[in-house]
Amino acid sequence: MLTGEIRSKVDQVWNAFWAGGIANPLEVIEQITYLLFMRGLDDIQTREESKANMLGRPVERVIFPDAIYRTVRNEETGAVKEEITYAMLRWSRFRHDDPARMFFIISENVFSFLREMGEKGTAHAEHMKGARFTIPTPGLLAKVVDMLAEIPLDDRDTKGDLYEYMLGKIASAGQNGQFRTPRHIIKLMVELMAPSPKDVICDPASGTCGFLVAAGEFLREHHKGLFRDTELNRHFHQSMFHGYDFDNTMLRIGSMNMQLHGVEGADIRYRDSLSTGHADDADTYSLILANPPFAGSLDYETTAADLLSIVKTKKTELLFMALFLKLMKPGGRAAVIVPDGVLFGSSTAHKAIRKMLVEDHRLDAIVKLPSGVFKPYAGVSTAIVFFTKTNSGGTDHVWFYDVQADGMSLDDKRQMLLPEDKFGPVPQVPLNAEDHAKNNLPDVLARWKNRTGSERDNPRTGQSFSVSREDIAAASYNLSLNRYREVTHQAADHRPPKEIIAELLALEDEIATGLKELEAML
Repeated sequence: MLTGEIRSKVDQVWNAFWAGGIANPLEVIEQITYLLFMRGLDDIQTREESKANMLGRPVERVIFPDAIYRTVRNEETGAVKEEITYAMLRWSRFRHDDPARMFFIISENVFSFLREMGEKGTAHAEHMKGARFTIPTPGLLAKVVDMLAEIPLDDRDTKGDLYEYMLGKIASAGQNGQFRTPRHIIKLMVELMAPSPKDVICDPASGTCGFLVAAGEFLREHHKGLFRDTELNRHFHQSMFHGYDFDNTMLRIGSMNMQLHGVEGADIRYRDSLSTGHADDADTYSLILANPPFAGSLDYETTAADLLSIVKTKKTELLFMALFLKLMKPGGRAAVIVPDGVLFGSSTAHKAIRKMLVEDHRLDAIVKLPSGVFKPYAGVSTAIVFFTKTNSGGTDHVWFYDVQADGMSLDDKRQMLLPEDKFGPVPQVPLNAEDHAKNNLPDVLARWKNRTGSERDNPRTGQSFSVSREDIAAASYNLSLNRYREVTHQAADHRPPKEIIAELLALEDEIATGLKELEAML
């Protein structure tokens, strides 16, 4: 659990970064990520040394050898000034150095060590190839290291919450339409999909790996026994989670996020999902969770041919839908966020992708989100699309839900409207009708479970209802909730016209009489 004291320390370091001239929150997190990685490497070596001492045998995994890392020489004479050993690069060693010495060790030695590890291509270290040290002063570095040293990172929940708290400080949209999906919306999607211990999960636009982290947390909570099964435990740590991104900063942050949440060997790698062929992982994944970037178009020349064969378009949001279908194995499920235009766009490509979901696969549900969900990043209206890849149809009814409140204000401030124990899709205490008006997410989860039962009988005037495949086909595969919602107009009880006219004539007579009396007085 992240205490108020730890939050306060993070805020102090954050303010120190800003005062030191580093105003980009991604850069702040990136620098902290490098230091967390170094602390993690030191912890691994310490555990290996303890195990070797206990068993009376050599250390199996040596990260910091008992050797000289590099020799520092006098630039003029070439004489040896100092020999930097690998031991000096360990977190437990340099954190006790004075600020100037620590700054020299980290900037001149630790970062070159990280880049060399990246060249060797070992797991998370692969993303360290382009590691740059940008903390400007020894004083700021010492403050950051002291803060991180005081946080108990042996507790998975604490270090995971710490990183999530820092990620929450990313308050501006990234390039190429990237922005962070709110954590409670991610949790809703994961709860609705309910990942199983045998799933192979992918996010082809992984960013900070929020969806993959949430899926891992769901499994830890609902399938505790998987860690006692050797095969399932290995699958969880080595082959369950896959994320792609083409932003190296995001790869570093996302990979660290997975490590800090206790997933040791997640496959987080560089890939331009829309431009690269997918022969190596087509029909591979049983669950896709994603919020792909909506912005922009691609040229046909730079778009993967196997995606264009599914739908001929330049629109990235439609190409991502084609990508999901390509990556999913038959029987695979997906929950993905799309801009509203995907649901009702009139172009040939828009209609083709919607018809494909309805007729060739099984479209399960459309959950419409309020337009303020992604503020302050963007005000775009969005929906979550749920579908299953079948290659043989199967759509019977499509369930629609209109989320009108997600527990936070829908303006740029996005303030909590409820206490923490009533927030999110799985609140700690039941919500009453007044609470529901502020947070619909628990109701989405409750009704989802009945979508093939009692929800079928809901009138289309309600917050949720079902629409048959035939009705959707008749509407040219329009998937907008408002296309099917029925609005009831209450008949107003009007007075008879003759009665109203008589009343108006009486008022006119009254006014005329009053005017005559006024003239007589004058």
